[in-house]
Amino acid sequence: MIESQTFKKINYTNKPLLKDEYEDCTFIDCLFSNTDLSSISFIDCEFIDCDLSSAKIYETIFNGVQFTNCKLLGLPFNTANQFTLIATFKNCQLDFASFYQRKLKNQKFTNCSLKEVDFSLAEIVNVQFNNCNLENASFENTNLEKANFTTAYNYTIDPEKNKIKGAKFAKDGIVGLLTKYRIEIE
Repeated sequence: MIESQTFKKINYTNKPLLKDEYEDCTFIDCLFSNTDLSSISFIDCEFIDCDLSSAKIYETIFNGVQFTNCKLLGLPFNTANQFTLIATFKNCQLDFASFYQRKLKNQKFTNCSLKEVDFSLAEIVNVQFNNCNLENASFENTNLEKANFTTAYNYTIDPEKNKIKGAKFAKDGIVGLLTKYRIEIE
């Protein structure tokens, strides 16, 4: 187990991260893009200004992890350990990521780009999307109960194909719930 260490400006595409359990560690300005992080445990860790785009995260544990100003393009969170995906995202680029069939209860996305992210068949209960761009994100048979979309934008959600009981939307966002009806709202 590796505890309470800080890793700065390390390029893990040349030197792979040691497969271990990392607890209370901080990664700053590190490059993980296209690397294999499978089966590694990150517990109460923080990633700041890191690039994890297209990394392999099969059975990776993210428990109490904070991502700040990170690039997570195309990250397949659907392959991470299904029981311990507990993370917060602030000022991150998550475009093309996948949360297919994931449970994301009580998590926060703040100032994130979530373009074309797959949330199909996911449980997004009580999740907050604070000032997030959800352009072309997929919501299909998704449980969005009590999710907060009041400051999110560019989303399209079909209320007939998703559970939205108790979800919060701003008046300006209502258009994203009615798109399939092709009606004009003025």
